[in-house]
Amino acid sequence: MRTLISTAFVSLDGVVEAPGGEPGYRNSGWTFKDVDFVPEAYEIKGREQGEAAAMLLGRVSYEAFSPVWPGMEEFAQYKVMPKYVVSTTLAEGDLVSGWGETTILRSLDDVAALKKTEGGPIIVHGSASLNQALSDAGLIDRYHLLVFPLLLGAGKRLFSTTDKDAQKLKLVEHETYSNGLQKNVFDVVR
Repeated sequence: MRTLISTAFVSLDGVVEAPGGEPGYRNSGWTFKDVDFVPEAYEIKGREQGEAAAMLLGRVSYEAFSPVWPGMEEFAQYKVMPKYVVSTTLAEGDLVSGWGETTILRSLDDVAALKKTEGGPIIVHGSASLNQALSDAGLIDRYHLLVFPLLLGAGKRLFSTTDKDAQKLKLVEHETYSNGLQKNVFDVVR
């Protein structure tokens, strides 16, 4: 069984929307505008690229990342790894060229089947709605969270508001940085 890892920049109140400056959100770019940059806090991002064997994205995140990430040197390892996009509306003709093998998955059942295949960890970037659905379906195995010392109020959240049984998490790695950023790595307890 492959490990599904959700990785996110998240505000203290759970917002994950537009951390890098994506248009249309009031607090867009909150990760670099409002918090001093401390390089060691981002070590986990490089480690993720080295450890992941595949990337899983929702359609909206795929459409945001696919025109930009293939040409970015800091995401070079992602360029060559297989990518999976969960979407009921994306067509094969909508996929970009030059970003490696990309497969469209049409349902959470397809994601569950992917997890049963051979291979290393699958990393989920962005994809707020997909993260919520994966979590609610019990498909996420680990969270890599960089928690920013900000309260953003409105915005897309990492976790859904679905009324469900409590999900226990085990903290397996953590660190706090001089800028108030916290790295929290949690395994989902089954």
